[in-house]
Amino acid sequence: MTQVKSITANGIEFGYLDAGPADAPLALCLHGFPDTAHSWRHLLPALADAGYHAVAPFMRGYAPTGIPADGAYQAGAIASDANALHEAFGADGDAVLIGHDWGAIAAYGATAHAPERWRRAVTMSVPPLGGVLADFFNYDYGQFKRSFYIFLFQTPLAEAGAAAHDMALIDGLWRDWSPGYHDSAQDIAHVKESLKDPAHLAAAIGYYKALFDPTRQVPRYAAEQEAITATGERPILFLHGTDDGCIGADVVHSAKDHLPAGSKVELVDGAGHFLHLEQPERINREVLDWLAAE
Repeated sequence: MTQVKSITANGIEFGYLDAGPADAPLALCLHGFPDTAHSWRHLLPALADAGYHAVAPFMRGYAPTGIPADGAYQAGAIASDANALHEAFGADGDAVLIGHDWGAIAAYGATAHAPERWRRAVTMSVPPLGGVLADFFNYDYGQFKRSFYIFLFQTPLAEAGAAAHDMALIDGLWRDWSPGYHDSAQDIAHVKESLKDPAHLAAAIGYYKALFDPTRQVPRYAAEQEAITATGERPILFLHGTDDGCIGADVVHSAKDHLPAGSKVELVDGAGHFLHLEQPERINREVLDWLAAE
Protein backbone atom coordinates (compact mmCIF):
# COMPACT_ATOMS: atom_id res chain seq x y z
CA MET A 1 0.00 0.00 0.00
CA THR A 2 2.99 2.33 0.45
CA GLN A 3 4.06 2.16 -3.20
CA VAL A 4 2.67 4.98 -5.30
CA LYS A 5 1.34 3.73 -8.63
CA SER A 6 -0.03 5.76 -11.54
CA ILE A 7 -2.93 5.67 -13.96
CA THR A 8 -4.22 8.10 -16.57
CA ALA A 9 -7.83 9.28 -16.39
CA ASN A 10 -9.54 12.43 -17.67
CA GLY A 11 -6.27 13.38 -19.37
CA ILE A 12 -4.40 13.51 -16.03
CA GLU A 13 -1.79 11.14 -14.68
CA PHE A 14 -3.00 10.24 -11.20
CA GLY A 15 -0.71 8.90 -8.52
CA TYR A 16 -2.49 6.50 -6.20
CA LEU A 17 -2.12 4.08 -3.30
CA ASP A 18 -4.03 0.82 -3.29
CA ALA A 19 -4.68 -2.42 -1.47
CA GLY A 20 -6.44 -5.62 -2.51
CA PRO A 21 -6.63 -7.52 -5.80
CA ALA A 22 -7.02 -5.46 -8.96
CA ASP A 23 -9.92 -7.61 -10.20
CA ALA A 24 -12.02 -7.04 -7.06
CA PRO A 25 -14.85 -4.46 -6.94
CA LEU A 26 -13.45 -0.93 -6.83
CA ALA A 27 -13.62 1.11 -3.61
CA LEU A 28 -12.43 4.59 -4.59
CA CYS A 29 -11.34 6.81 -1.67
CA LEU A 30 -10.99 10.55 -2.33
CA HIS A 31 -9.19 12.96 0.02
CA GLY A 32 -9.73 16.66 0.57
CA PHE A 33 -7.77 19.75 1.69
CA PRO A 34 -5.20 20.00 3.14
CA ASP A 35 -4.64 16.28 2.84
CA THR A 36 -3.35 13.47 0.61
CA ALA A 37 -4.08 9.87 -0.31
CA HIS A 38 -2.10 8.80 2.77
CA SER A 39 -5.12 9.85 4.83
CA TRP A 40 -6.75 6.54 3.91
CA ARG A 41 -3.99 4.35 5.35
CA HIS A 42 -6.34 2.82 7.95
CA LEU A 43 -9.30 2.25 5.66
CA LEU A 44 -7.53 0.84 2.58
CA PRO A 45 -6.43 -2.45 4.17
CA ALA A 46 -9.82 -2.87 5.86
CA LEU A 47 -11.55 -2.47 2.50
CA ALA A 48 -9.11 -4.93 0.91
CA ASP A 49 -9.86 -7.48 3.65
CA ALA A 50 -13.56 -7.01 2.90
CA GLY A 51 -13.00 -7.99 -0.75
CA TYR A 52 -12.44 -4.66 -2.50
CA HIS A 53 -9.72 -3.20 -4.66
CA ALA A 54 -9.26 -0.13 -2.47
CA VAL A 55 -7.77 2.83 -4.36
CA ALA A 56 -6.82 6.25 -2.97
CA PRO A 57 -5.71 8.69 -5.67
CA PHE A 58 -3.96 11.97 -5.05
CA MET A 59 -6.56 14.46 -6.27
CA ARG A 60 -5.97 16.59 -9.37
CA GLY A 61 -3.15 19.03 -8.75
CA TYR A 62 -1.84 17.25 -5.66
CA ALA A 63 1.61 15.80 -6.39
CA PRO A 64 2.43 13.21 -7.58
CA THR A 65 -0.79 13.64 -9.57
CA GLY A 66 -0.33 16.08 -12.41
CA ILE A 67 -1.59 19.61 -12.95
CA PRO A 68 -4.62 19.47 -15.28
CA ALA A 69 -3.98 21.08 -18.65
CA ASP A 70 -7.38 22.77 -18.61
CA GLY A 71 -6.70 24.38 -15.22
CA ALA A 72 -10.09 23.23 -13.98
CA TYR A 73 -10.61 22.85 -10.25
CA GLN A 74 -14.36 23.33 -10.03
CA ALA A 75 -16.36 20.75 -8.10
CA GLY A 76 -17.70 19.28 -11.34
CA ALA A 77 -14.16 18.56 -12.51
CA ILE A 78 -13.29 16.44 -9.48
CA ALA A 79 -16.63 14.63 -9.79
CA SER A 80 -15.71 13.94 -13.40
CA ASP A 81 -12.33 12.60 -12.23
CA ALA A 82 -14.06 10.07 -9.96
CA ASN A 83 -16.12 8.71 -12.83
CA ALA A 84 -13.11 8.74 -15.16
CA LEU A 85 -11.09 6.77 -12.61
CA HIS A 86 -13.95 4.28 -12.37
CA GLU A 87 -13.62 3.73 -16.12
CA ALA A 88 -9.82 3.68 -16.10
CA PHE A 89 -9.79 0.90 -13.50
CA GLY A 90 -12.32 -1.10 -15.50
CA ALA A 91 -14.83 -1.04 -12.65
CA ASP A 92 -18.50 -1.98 -12.86
CA GLY A 93 -21.72 -1.19 -11.00
CA ASP A 94 -20.46 -2.93 -7.84
CA ALA A 95 -18.01 -0.08 -7.23
CA VAL A 96 -18.34 2.11 -4.14
CA LEU A 97 -17.17 5.65 -3.53
CA ILE A 98 -15.83 7.13 -0.29
CA GLY A 99 -14.96 10.80 0.03
CA HIS A 100 -13.73 13.16 2.74
CA ASP A 101 -13.91 16.97 2.55
CA TRP A 102 -13.46 17.87 -1.17
CA GLY A 103 -13.58 14.14 -1.83
CA ALA A 104 -17.09 14.15 -0.33
CA ILE A 105 -18.11 16.92 -2.74
CA ALA A 106 -16.73 14.86 -5.63
CA ALA A 107 -18.70 11.84 -4.40
CA TYR A 108 -21.98 13.76 -4.34
CA GLY A 109 -21.47 14.88 -7.93
CA ALA A 110 -20.09 11.58 -9.28
CA THR A 111 -22.90 9.42 -7.87
CA ALA A 112 -25.61 11.86 -8.97
CA HIS A 113 -24.19 12.24 -12.48
CA ALA A 114 -23.44 8.55 -13.12
CA PRO A 115 -25.41 6.44 -10.62
CA GLU A 116 -24.95 3.35 -12.76
CA ARG A 117 -21.25 3.33 -11.84
CA TRP A 118 -21.66 3.28 -8.06
CA ARG A 119 -23.58 0.95 -5.76
CA ARG A 120 -23.19 2.95 -2.55
CA ALA A 121 -21.22 5.89 -1.20
CA VAL A 122 -19.85 7.28 2.05
CA THR A 123 -19.12 10.97 2.59
CA MET A 124 -17.39 12.59 5.54
CA SER A 125 -17.09 16.06 7.05
CA VAL A 126 -18.77 18.09 4.27
CA PRO A 127 -22.56 17.79 4.06
CA PRO A 128 -24.39 18.02 0.72
CA LEU A 129 -23.69 21.39 -0.86
CA GLY A 130 -27.35 21.97 -1.63
CA GLY A 131 -28.00 22.36 2.07
CA VAL A 132 -24.77 24.18 2.86
CA LEU A 133 -25.24 26.83 0.19
CA ALA A 134 -28.92 27.32 1.03
CA ASP A 135 -28.10 27.89 4.70
CA PHE A 136 -24.83 29.78 4.26
CA PHE A 137 -26.05 33.19 5.44
CA ASN A 138 -27.92 31.61 8.33
CA TYR A 139 -24.66 30.47 9.93
CA ASP A 140 -23.58 32.13 13.14
CA TYR A 141 -20.36 34.08 13.62
CA GLY A 142 -18.54 30.94 14.72
CA GLN A 143 -18.95 29.26 11.35
CA PHE A 144 -17.92 32.39 9.45
CA LYS A 145 -14.82 32.52 11.63
CA ARG A 146 -14.05 28.85 10.92
CA SER A 147 -14.42 29.58 7.19
CA PHE A 148 -11.83 32.39 7.16
CA TYR A 149 -9.43 30.42 4.95
CA ILE A 150 -12.02 30.21 2.16
CA PHE A 151 -12.19 34.00 2.03
CA LEU A 152 -8.40 34.31 2.27
CA PHE A 153 -8.10 32.04 -0.76
CA GLN A 154 -10.16 34.47 -2.85
CA THR A 155 -7.53 37.20 -2.44
CA PRO A 156 -4.19 37.91 -4.17
CA LEU A 157 -2.52 36.94 -0.88
CA ALA A 158 -3.74 33.34 -1.10
CA GLU A 159 -0.63 31.54 -2.35
CA ALA A 160 1.86 33.66 -0.41
CA GLY A 161 -0.16 33.33 2.78
CA ALA A 162 -0.47 29.57 2.44
CA ALA A 163 3.26 29.15 1.71
CA ALA A 164 4.53 31.44 4.49
CA HIS A 165 6.58 30.04 7.39
CA ASP A 166 6.83 26.52 5.97
CA MET A 167 3.10 26.38 5.25
CA ALA A 168 2.21 27.17 8.86
CA LEU A 169 -1.39 27.69 7.75
CA ILE A 170 -1.66 23.94 7.13
CA ASP A 171 -0.39 23.17 10.64
CA GLY A 172 -2.94 25.57 12.05
CA LEU A 173 -5.86 24.17 10.09
CA TRP A 174 -5.15 20.61 11.21
CA ARG A 175 -4.82 21.78 14.81
CA ASP A 176 -8.06 23.77 14.71
CA TRP A 177 -10.09 21.31 12.66
CA SER A 178 -9.23 18.22 14.71
CA PRO A 179 -8.35 19.58 18.16
CA GLY A 180 -8.31 16.11 19.74
CA TYR A 181 -5.98 14.56 17.16
CA HIS A 182 -2.38 14.76 18.33
CA ASP A 183 -0.71 12.45 15.81
CA SER A 184 -1.00 14.67 12.73
CA ALA A 185 2.74 15.27 12.13
CA GLN A 186 2.98 12.47 9.56
CA ASP A 187 -0.17 13.61 7.77
CA ILE A 188 0.97 17.22 7.64
CA ALA A 189 4.39 16.18 6.33
CA HIS A 190 2.71 14.33 3.46
CA VAL A 191 0.61 17.40 2.64
CA LYS A 192 3.61 19.72 2.60
CA GLU A 193 5.54 17.31 0.40
CA SER A 194 2.63 17.14 -2.03
CA LEU A 195 2.19 20.93 -2.19
CA LYS A 196 5.79 22.14 -1.89
CA ASP A 197 5.91 23.08 -5.57
CA PRO A 198 4.14 26.46 -6.00
CA ALA A 199 2.14 25.12 -8.95
CA HIS A 200 0.68 22.33 -6.81
CA LEU A 201 -0.06 24.68 -3.92
CA ALA A 202 -1.83 27.01 -6.36
CA ALA A 203 -3.79 24.01 -7.64
CA ALA A 204 -5.05 23.13 -4.14
CA ILE A 205 -6.09 26.74 -3.58
CA GLY A 206 -7.68 26.74 -7.04
CA TYR A 207 -10.45 24.46 -5.75
CA TYR A 208 -11.59 27.32 -3.51
CA LYS A 209 -11.15 30.06 -6.10
CA ALA A 210 -13.37 28.12 -8.49
CA LEU A 211 -16.17 28.10 -5.89
CA PHE A 212 -17.02 31.77 -6.45
CA ASP A 213 -15.39 32.78 -9.74
CA PRO A 214 -17.50 31.84 -12.79
CA THR A 215 -14.56 32.54 -15.11
CA ARG A 216 -12.90 29.46 -13.62
CA GLN A 217 -15.82 27.20 -14.55
CA VAL A 218 -14.82 25.03 -17.53
CA PRO A 219 -17.88 24.28 -19.70
CA ARG A 220 -16.99 20.62 -20.32
CA TYR A 221 -17.81 19.87 -16.68
CA ALA A 222 -21.16 21.67 -16.68
CA ALA A 223 -23.24 18.50 -16.25
CA GLU A 224 -21.14 17.25 -13.34
CA GLN A 225 -21.18 20.74 -11.83
CA GLU A 226 -24.97 20.74 -11.85
CA ALA A 227 -25.00 17.25 -10.34
CA ILE A 228 -23.00 18.46 -7.31
CA THR A 229 -26.13 19.97 -5.75
CA ALA A 230 -28.57 17.33 -7.07
CA THR A 231 -30.03 14.83 -4.63
CA GLY A 232 -29.04 11.76 -6.64
CA GLU A 233 -30.32 8.23 -6.21
CA ARG A 234 -27.54 6.14 -4.69
CA PRO A 235 -27.74 5.79 -0.87
CA ILE A 236 -25.09 7.72 1.02
CA LEU A 237 -23.78 7.37 4.56
CA PHE A 238 -22.72 10.79 5.83
CA LEU A 239 -20.36 10.88 8.82
CA HIS A 240 -19.49 14.05 10.73
CA GLY A 241 -17.51 14.63 13.91
CA THR A 242 -19.19 16.46 16.78
CA ASP A 243 -15.94 18.39 17.41
CA ASP A 244 -15.28 19.34 13.78
CA GLY A 245 -13.49 22.70 13.82
CA CYS A 246 -13.91 23.28 10.08
CA ILE A 247 -17.64 22.76 9.66
CA GLY A 248 -19.50 22.85 12.94
CA ALA A 249 -21.82 19.95 13.72
CA ASP A 250 -24.73 22.41 13.95
CA VAL A 251 -24.36 23.08 10.22
CA VAL A 252 -25.26 19.49 9.31
CA HIS A 253 -28.74 19.48 10.85
CA SER A 254 -30.42 19.56 7.42
CA ALA A 255 -28.02 17.15 5.67
CA LYS A 256 -30.54 14.28 5.56
CA ASP A 257 -32.98 16.50 3.60
CA HIS A 258 -30.47 16.75 0.74
CA LEU A 259 -29.37 13.11 0.59
CA PRO A 260 -30.91 10.35 -1.57
CA ALA A 261 -33.61 8.04 -0.25
CA GLY A 262 -32.20 5.33 2.01
CA SER A 263 -29.28 7.49 3.16
CA LYS A 264 -28.09 7.85 6.74
CA VAL A 265 -26.46 10.61 8.80
CA GLU A 266 -24.23 9.63 11.71
CA LEU A 267 -22.55 12.05 14.13
CA VAL A 268 -19.30 10.69 15.56
CA ASP A 269 -18.95 11.80 19.16
CA GLY A 270 -15.62 13.36 20.08
CA ALA A 271 -14.24 13.36 16.53
CA GLY A 272 -13.02 16.37 14.61
CA HIS A 273 -12.73 17.02 10.88
CA PHE A 274 -10.28 14.19 10.17
CA LEU A 275 -12.48 11.64 11.89
CA HIS A 276 -11.22 8.67 9.84
CA LEU A 277 -7.74 9.28 11.27
CA GLU A 278 -8.87 10.09 14.81
CA GLN A 279 -11.18 7.11 15.25
CA PRO A 280 -10.14 4.63 12.55
CA GLU A 281 -11.69 1.54 14.14
CA ARG A 282 -15.08 3.23 14.53
CA ILE A 283 -15.03 4.74 11.03
CA ASN A 284 -13.83 1.52 9.39
CA ARG A 285 -16.68 -0.34 11.06
CA GLU A 286 -19.27 2.26 10.02
CA VAL A 287 -18.03 2.24 6.42
CA LEU A 288 -17.80 -1.53 6.06
CA ASP A 289 -21.22 -2.12 7.64
CA TRP A 290 -22.76 0.42 5.29
CA LEU A 291 -21.12 -1.04 2.20
CA ALA A 292 -22.19 -4.56 3.18
CA ALA A 293 -25.86 -3.57 3.30
CA GLU A 294 -28.12 -4.13 0.31
